[in-house]
Amino acid sequence: MSTAGPEPLLLGVRHHGPGSARAVRAALDAARPAAVLIEGPPEGDALLPLAAHPDMRPPVALLAHAADDPGRAAFWPLAGFSPEWVAIRWAQEAGVPVRFIDLPAAHTLAPAGPGDPEAAGDPEAAGEPDRERLRLDPLAVLADTAGYDDPERWWEDVVEHRAAGPAGPTAPFEALADAMTALREAYGDGGHPRDPVREAHMRQRMRAARREFGPGYAVVCGAWHVPALRARTTVAADRALLAGLPKVKVETAWVPWTHRRLSRSGGYGAGIASPGWYAHLFAAPDRPVERWLTRIAGLLRAEDRQVSSAHVIEAVRLAETLAAVRGRPLAGLAETLEAARAVMCDGSDVPLALIEDRLVVGEVLGEVPDTAPAVPLQRDLTRLQRSLRLKPAADERELELDLRKDTDAARSLLLHRLRLLGVDWGVPTASRGSTGTFRETWRLRWEPELAVRVAEAAVWGNTVHAAATARAEADAAAAPELGAVTALAERCLLAGLAGALPAVLRALADRAALDTDVAGLAKALPALARSLRYGDVRGTDTAALGTVAAGLAERICVALPPACAAGLDADGAAELRAHVDAVHGAIGLLAADREGQPGGAGAGGQGLRDRWAAVLRTLAGRDTVPGAIRGRAVRLLLDEGRLEHAETARLMGLALSRAAAPADAAGWIEGFAGGGSGGGTLLVHDEGLLALIDAWLTQVPAGAFTDVLPLLRRTFGAYEPGVRRTLGELVRRGPGGPGRTGAGAGSGPEGFAPDLDPARADAVLPLVRLLLGAAA
Repeated sequence: MSTAGPEPLLLGVRHHGPGSARAVRAALDAARPAAVLIEGPPEGDALLPLAAHPDMRPPVALLAHAADDPGRAAFWPLAGFSPEWVAIRWAQEAGVPVRFIDLPAAHTLAPAGPGDPEAAGDPEAAGEPDRERLRLDPLAVLADTAGYDDPERWWEDVVEHRAAGPAGPTAPFEALADAMTALREAYGDGGHPRDPVREAHMRQRMRAARREFGPGYAVVCGAWHVPALRARTTVAADRALLAGLPKVKVETAWVPWTHRRLSRSGGYGAGIASPGWYAHLFAAPDRPVERWLTRIAGLLRAEDRQVSSAHVIEAVRLAETLAAVRGRPLAGLAETLEAARAVMCDGSDVPLALIEDRLVVGEVLGEVPDTAPAVPLQRDLTRLQRSLRLKPAADERELELDLRKDTDAARSLLLHRLRLLGVDWGVPTASRGSTGTFRETWRLRWEPELAVRVAEAAVWGNTVHAAATARAEADAAAAPELGAVTALAERCLLAGLAGALPAVLRALADRAALDTDVAGLAKALPALARSLRYGDVRGTDTAALGTVAAGLAERICVALPPACAAGLDADGAAELRAHVDAVHGAIGLLAADREGQPGGAGAGGQGLRDRWAAVLRTLAGRDTVPGAIRGRAVRLLLDEGRLEHAETARLMGLALSRAAAPADAAGWIEGFAGGGSGGGTLLVHDEGLLALIDAWLTQVPAGAFTDVLPLLRRTFGAYEPGVRRTLGELVRRGPGGPGRTGAGAGSGPEGFAPDLDPARADAVLPLVRLLLGAAA
């Protein structure tokens, strides 16, 4: 293929192949074409000058999306070692025109029309392979023909590790084109029915280039397409293939990409297995194996593993030996990883997995200049990211925020607003250091697809704040149930969207007035109580929200007792018991909030506590209420100090009497002494309650014991091992035995007096003062 004849220079490449990239650069240097045509959507031509911008750092991707439906989008990723990127940069440095010639995105993103051979979207470019249709992998066929079981290893041996030979810079392209011609003759379109349409458009653009530049232009495209671009076809035939294609208006932009998203494991259809390794091969000026193993050593040292220069030297020797034994021209990725595993990782797969994640794939995130076209919402997000020093990164990291600091509070607002817009750059996670409401922990990771989410969210507004407000108002109007609105109110407070709260509160009041399901009401109240706390932390006015929450709590107090006595089955009783727990905690928060208010509002907090305590007393003493709920109500009253020990024992005695059904009695025990509520510790310190349970258990009929055993096992199995052991000892010793405590206990634990000896206890005080540094 030479520009001396009438044919253009056709350079068939492997997408993201560093060997192809080097060969493309050498061929272009030798041929010096008058123009360069590249496989890609023509809508991106206007963005090509940005590739020369000093702030443009690959990997990047050309994003195209339908103007009226940003979710219908496709990406054309380019890495620094992609042949297409090398060709673009060569043309810009040489001062010659460079253009994209693939089928326009306006067609590939349009909904499939009559006769369209494939659904919308270019699977290779958009990264969404059609899994319902068997598609040929040309490299796999060629590798199998050559006797290789791994296409990547075959490609490395014949391309990546090939030194420049005397045949000239176009020799590898000629050999690859011949191989692809044979494959196209044998397999046709190879399971890609839209390829003939794409190739027809490429030929049309090539004809236009010939008229403008003559035959002295170059085409850089996937090697699979070269035979079709060489074929002699008529203009009429190509126009017929392109006639009647559906079309939509599209918008394009450059977006940052990552090495991880270039990999096949990231879901990219034209991806490669090891983008980090290929980037190293392309960038290494010489001795790639030595440099690669040195990078591995540096990574392991950063992880506090003992790796010396001697390890690197020995690993290089082992990799080269493995390559020689296997008949390879140069040690490849497999040999270097095996050598690193044996020499530097002590044969362990754990550090090897780190090497594969950090180096073989890598977490490189590209950058796009600020002058690149973007929707206004993206520009506002970029501005906020810079002002808050929150730089997007491809690697996952945790971010601890202290909401008492202005910058951290602003970061929290941004992340919460983005989540409302469906841009999940950050995900809240449990905080390790504190459970206070003034601390948040986020797990951040920027994925390239978030650029599409931002474009979709742009319909709500031009700034993050305005868009999140509009989205919250729309979600409130469309919320299907009360719980969804209360969750939205909580998210609005977290996001500081005071402008959206009126609409959300109106929707909340409307749905609360119509909702008669006590489970729905009980599910909604905890979120409102949390919202009041978050509002206090962020200085948001939550008075209206508090009024709605108080009214909701009052309705729950009225509706809960009848709902609990309505013939519930076991699952329904378990669900309502969980709601009782949640409402109990929520009312505690609401009461505390009202007690902290100035004026006479504090009395309202105590009144709410008393009203809820009366509901719990009703539940505890009503025989028609399931045992699990009655037992839980008794326990909550006991923990609040509203139930005397004698009354607790009386209620337990009634619940565990011979007249009670064994299953209901077992449910009462689970509700009262469930493992998650400190019930085991309560029984350890209260002999009377333990004795009642022990006596009931020994009287359960043999036929019923099998039925209640799973419930009891679940209750007592949740206790800590030490608590279970102590309970066993207490039961074994029997009533009044040594070690029994609580009401009616005969003596203290074995080896201890029944009562505290103040004189002996005071003897330790001088030592305590000394340890604390206090004055005598």
